Amino acid sequence: MRPTDTDVLLVIDVQNDFCPGGALAVPDGDAVVPAINRLAERFAHVVLTQDWHPAGHSSFASSHPGRAPFSSLAMPYGAQTLWPDHCVQGTDGAAFRPDLAVTRAELIVRKGFRPAIDSYSAFFENDRTTPTGLAGYLRERGLTRVVCVGLATDFCVRFSAEDARRLGFEVVLVEDACRGIDLDGSVAAAMAAMAGAGVTIAASGQEPT
Repeated sequence: MRPTDTDVLLVIDVQNDFCPGGALAVPDGDAVVPAINRLAERFAHVVLTQDWHPAGHSSFASSHPGRAPFSSLAMPYGAQTLWPDHCVQGTDGAAFRPDLAVTRAELIVRKGFRPAIDSYSAFFENDRTTPTGLAGYLRERGLTRVVCVGLATDFCVRFSAEDARRLGFEVVLVEDACRGIDLDGSVAAAMAAMAGAGVTIAASGQEPT
C-alpha cells in the first residue's frame, strides 16, 4: 500500500554537521539522503526537524571546562551526553544537506534552541515534558502515522519515535533511511527499545504497508 493522506514522513536532523566532514558526523550519515528523497516523493505530508543550538549551549562539552565530548553530566532534567559544538544557529553546519529534497516539506521544527536544555526528540525537550508543538500540529492536520527517517538512529530518531508512540501515534522506522552514532552499542539498544515500544521496523522499499 502507498502512503495515505494520514501518514507523515518525519525527516530528522539531516544536517551538514551530522554528515561526514561535520562537527558531529554520524558514520555514513550522508547515505540516508537518496532513500529519504525517494520516500519524500511518495508522501503527501513531510515534516523536517533541524537541530538549532545557540552558541555556548549547555549540551556542548566546551561549555563545561575540563569535560570531554561524549562524557555524561548530570543536568536538572537528567543525564546529558556532552557533545562537540554542532548545529550552531546560522552556521553552515546547521544547514540541511544540500542534496536533501526539502521543497515538499510542510513544516520545519527547530529544536535545541533553549540554552539550558537539549532536545533530541521532535516532540519534547530532554525533560520529556516541554513540548515542541509538533504533536498538536499533527493532530490538527489529522495525521495519525509517523514514519521516521534521518539521524541519528540511537538519539534523535529513537527519542522521536518513542515519544510519538507515547503520544498515541502509529510509528514506523525506516531502518535503511537512518544511521546511528553507536556509542557503546547504543544503536542495538535503540532498535530494541523502539521495537519494544511498538514501533514498526521497515525498509524503504516496503514502507508503509
